Amino acid sequence: MQTRQGEFERIRTVLAEADTDEPMSAREIVRILEEHDLEIDSPHRVATVLGRHAERGDVEVIRSQPYRYRVQTSDASG
Repeated sequence: MQTRQGEFERIRTVLAEADTDEPMSAREIVRILEEHDLEIDSPHRVATVLGRHAERGDVEVIRSQPYRYRVQTSDASG
């Protein structure tokens, strides 16, 4: 499955605007995205997008139950 263009940047921008520093589950991230009128398919989609960017170092994955994600938001403004 191909990551849709700009999906990660939109997620990262919303999380930066929401000023979220704590790691969050994909379900918690979806709630924040919805509060900011950004529709995303599901928590599974969020996990897929963030997991792919974790391979590049943009996201820290905390392997707990449920997995938690810490997104590097410092570059979201550009």
